[in-house]
Amino acid sequence: MADLTIREVRTTLLRMPWPEDPWLAGHALGPMRDLVVVEVVTQAGITGMGYLHLLNLPLQRTIGACIAEAMAPRIIGRDATAVEAIWHDLWRTTLTGGRGGVAMMAQSAIDIALWDVVGKAAGLPLHRLWGHYRSEIPIYGSGCFRGARGDGMISKAQHYVAQGYKAIKMQVAHVGDLRTDADNVRRMREALGPDIDIMIDVNMGWSADVAITMGRKFEEHDVYWLEEPVLADDYAGYLRCAQMLDMRVVGGETHFGRADLLPLLEGARIPILQPDPMRGGFTELRKIATLADTHGVTIAPHLFPELNVHLLASIPNGIWAEQMGLLDDVFVSLPKIANGMITAPETPGHGLAFRPEVLTDFVLR
Repeated sequence: MADLTIREVRTTLLRMPWPEDPWLAGHALGPMRDLVVVEVVTQAGITGMGYLHLLNLPLQRTIGACIAEAMAPRIIGRDATAVEAIWHDLWRTTLTGGRGGVAMMAQSAIDIALWDVVGKAAGLPLHRLWGHYRSEIPIYGSGCFRGARGDGMISKAQHYVAQGYKAIKMQVAHVGDLRTDADNVRRMREALGPDIDIMIDVNMGWSADVAITMGRKFEEHDVYWLEEPVLADDYAGYLRCAQMLDMRVVGGETHFGRADLLPLLEGARIPILQPDPMRGGFTELRKIATLADTHGVTIAPHLFPELNVHLLASIPNGIWAEQMGLLDDVFVSLPKIANGMITAPETPGHGLAFRPEVLTDFVLR
């Protein structure tokens, strides 16, 4: 077997402009894209890559420093296949100042890179390494941004439908007033007809009372789910919304790890969890999926379809991937998306590589 002793951990901070894509208009993610890229280099020359897209979180240098100071020194010299031991060690080491936040995001990038090493060394894509379940997963078109207003959101939804998507996600709250939000949902349903699923993302913009009031208005338009209606820590608010509304109430992208998500599983009132790979890495995502399945709950992870496709292709309770296209221009190749389905790639590891110019032209100095 190849010598998978870790000899180097390289961290690259990237800041790059958005592509000139009119369908990205209206997002609230800032003027630039901030990425943290981690490469784990082994003695055998096999290199694994992990990354974070910070989505306007102003902690890029902080996360880089956390990797350099608290994490890289602890994993150099270890076997890259000891993924579970390394995850646990990094979590324990940063426990009193971490348990989430910067520390868990930093170790998530490392975790993704380690699994990439293991998959490459085994010659298997991650979904087969973990136990293949299926190759195709439904994917919905996301990023009908509130900043594009009603007409813009509808146009983007129609653009997705024209590509074969069977479900789209639009945004409410934060911009405009409640009456406008209600009207936008009504107009979206009228524009798409009865056969396209409509998800609604509140992005933690409401109190439980407002979410319940608005949710009841949305229900007449056959909405598939109401996402992140309240702040992530408002577990009581989540459960109130789920109890008072007939539609699905979902969330989880802002929660860190399975312990943070456990209250949402109480009574299985939140039927779909949306964990984020930046908040625990692949190791924690897989545990969340199993924990959810034990409670009869399904998984529709947040963004990163190019990574999440491997989880979804290896579990029985993965039901949706999310496509927003935020990083489609930075990789050499991406998993195939057609007719509302994403296909898990057969390339060893996670199968992703940044275009060479991305790693040279956009380094944050």
